[in-house]
Amino acid sequence: MFDRTTILAGAFVLVAASVFAAPVQLDSGAVEGVAVESDPAVQVFRGIPYAAPPVGELRWTPPLPAPAWEGVRSAREFSGACPQGPGLAQMMGVPLPDPSEDCLYLNVWSGAVGQDAKLPVMVWIHGGGLSLGWGHQTMYDGVRLAQQGVVLVSINYRLGALGFLSHPLLDGEGGVSGNYGLMDQVAALEWVQRNIAAFGGDPANVTIFGESAGGTSVYALLASPHSKGLFHQAIAQSAWVIDGNFLPSERAAASGGAWAKQHFAEADSADKLRAIDAARLVAAQEQGFNVAVATGGGFLPEHPQAIFEAGGQMNVPLVAGTNTDEGTMFVGMLPFETVDAYKATISGMFPDHAETILALYPAADDAALFQVKNQIIADTWFAQAARNMLAAWAQVSSPAFRYHFSRRSSAMPIMGAAHAAEIVYAFDNLRPPAAEQEVDQALADAMTRYWVQFATTGNPNADGLPEWPAYEAETDLHLELGDEVKAGEGFRKEAIDTLNSIRTAMAEGGQ
Repeated sequence: MFDRTTILAGAFVLVAASVFAAPVQLDSGAVEGVAVESDPAVQVFRGIPYAAPPVGELRWTPPLPAPAWEGVRSAREFSGACPQGPGLAQMMGVPLPDPSEDCLYLNVWSGAVGQDAKLPVMVWIHGGGLSLGWGHQTMYDGVRLAQQGVVLVSINYRLGALGFLSHPLLDGEGGVSGNYGLMDQVAALEWVQRNIAAFGGDPANVTIFGESAGGTSVYALLASPHSKGLFHQAIAQSAWVIDGNFLPSERAAASGGAWAKQHFAEADSADKLRAIDAARLVAAQEQGFNVAVATGGGFLPEHPQAIFEAGGQMNVPLVAGTNTDEGTMFVGMLPFETVDAYKATISGMFPDHAETILALYPAADDAALFQVKNQIIADTWFAQAARNMLAAWAQVSSPAFRYHFSRRSSAMPIMGAAHAAEIVYAFDNLRPPAAEQEVDQALADAMTRYWVQFATTGNPNADGLPEWPAYEAETDLHLELGDEVKAGEGFRKEAIDTLNSIRTAMAEGGQ
């Protein structure tokens, strides 16, 4: 752990000189950040370009290095967001940062800038369905983690159609199209390898972590040959993995081609596609765009789960887990509102397995459907993939650790331990009313210590914390992060076993 005394000693120098940090030399030029007002021992560098603007001819191409600059570049302000619709900003009640295709920027928080401290590095990948979000949302503020002795990096990456469009015209340029947002993440990790030592970080000890689509990204990066050697631990929080967001490249290109033809029939060449105004692309995306990671060549040779089960993943320690009530945020996406409609929907989708599914998720009356939807989504979008990924870590020598976050929201009890609820605890960025509750602060203290310890050593266990057992499929152990932090076993075991059996039967030709 980084010596707090050294941080505080450095703080006096910073305050005496200026609130602005001394310039840091990167491979592309010098940048000047700012000392954090609440703790001048920590410096933040905002809006550092890690790749060339992916505009014009560079739209829908792998990212290129950021152009070099002369002099000292200001890194005191965050960048805008990658182009997207207003949905997430409206839900959060905040303005959407100015969207721009020129959005490949990252942010760094550190208490050891310019020192040969070799601190562990944590790189945060934001969520938002691969279509929404930005790396500097308030709940991602990195000060508290930096105070615990890590260098924290958060990134933007291309989203939606601009980040994940697969298209036959783009395939024709010499490879499998799509996955540009994931390529951006790799470029950011390559930037970390080249530059993080200047911020006191250790390029030989990098942990990637992300939530929801950020967890999906972690899931994909663990399987991609393009990310080999770029990180050394991984944390997948509520990784969103369903059949529709990982598609074979041929299906992904057919889907993307049909979407583009529907909205931009005149774009019959790659050049014409690239000439479409970004605002038009986002508007069309808002009417429906199946964002998907393309598999089978290029960035991902196969579906990640197949790679995991064959032992082809990066052999690094893994933490993965989910929240009790992942589905409460998404219940409106399941259209049935009566028990009869629910039964008809399941029977239509799974004629050979309807009775099994209805027994697994019983609904006595219409009032029970909210919880039924919550549980179906929690299991099929999140928990099933997390457990299957963890089980596959038996194929490699590195350990895996499973968690289950169960702390219910005190602000919105109906949401329970909702999707994304764990983020503010992992960053220790609690807000009222949680910030005023002793149990919440104790949970945040524990989670940040587990996360930082894992980033430091590859094992989350630390003195004074409840033991977090390693995951093995036979024992199915996990750590519950809730009103009490404690070990448990068999979280959603019957449901996931049943869902896996149904998936296997359907893959073998059943319905």
